[in-house]
Amino acid sequence: MGRVETAGHNTRRFKIGDRVGVGWINSACGKCRFCREGNENLCNDFRATGRDADGGYAEYTIIAEDFAYRIPDAFSDSEAAPLLCAGAIGYRSLRLTGMGDGDNIGLVGFGASGHLVLKMVKHKYPQSNIYVFSRTESEREFARELGAAWAGDFEDAPPGRLHCAIDTTPAWKPVVAALGNLAKGGRLVINAIRKEQRDKESVLALDYARDLWMEKEIKSVANISRKDIGEFLALAADIPIKPEVQEYRLEEANMALRELKERKIRGAKVLRTDI
Repeated sequence: MGRVETAGHNTRRFKIGDRVGVGWINSACGKCRFCREGNENLCNDFRATGRDADGGYAEYTIIAEDFAYRIPDAFSDSEAAPLLCAGAIGYRSLRLTGMGDGDNIGLVGFGASGHLVLKMVKHKYPQSNIYVFSRTESEREFARELGAAWAGDFEDAPPGRLHCAIDTTPAWKPVVAALGNLAKGGRLVINAIRKEQRDKESVLALDYARDLWMEKEIKSVANISRKDIGEFLALAADIPIKPEVQEYRLEEANMALRELKERKIRGAKVLRTDI
């Protein structure tokens, strides 16, 4: 998040002083089949901000204008920051579920992305039930405050079968549990960059007849496209979606990361270089 300081000679989209943001997608080749189809997230040359390209914690960064996004006036800098990553990837995940109004959706894990997806579902699919799964009572209570119809632990059975679910955890056990809760023809979308090894043996508990039969599906989410961010920012401003944020000074980055590890989460955590 920031303002345009300087612009290249051939840039057209922004002017000096415009408030813009940069998402997880920093660049892609622009030439491959995936890029031509608008799925830059699958490009072999996909580069991520803060991982492959400098800029994640920076005061200044350089970005091609096609990979920067105008920030709606409805949002403060801190509110906009999680929209560019957690919100946009949540938007992609929700789109990939294929859900319709009246479908039951399960949110497996309830961090920055989950709480924004819940708000999207409430707006787009008002007749749907939202069931939230989390191992911490504070997150479950937060989900109920935001309008979840039910919230329980990963092993708990929700009041109804899930037509779709989104998993945002780094573990395997919640995946197995979510599959067991899917309705016939249900789809589980896994929104995770990686899965831990420590509970991988949980996969051995899969029961084909219970967890996979009857045309259940598993689909993963890889990265994020420019279209995802652009469409989600417009939707978030229209609703509007106001993320819950906790602000930290840049010097407190390790504290914020430690709290994530310890599941001390309520909404999204935002690092600021100006406080």
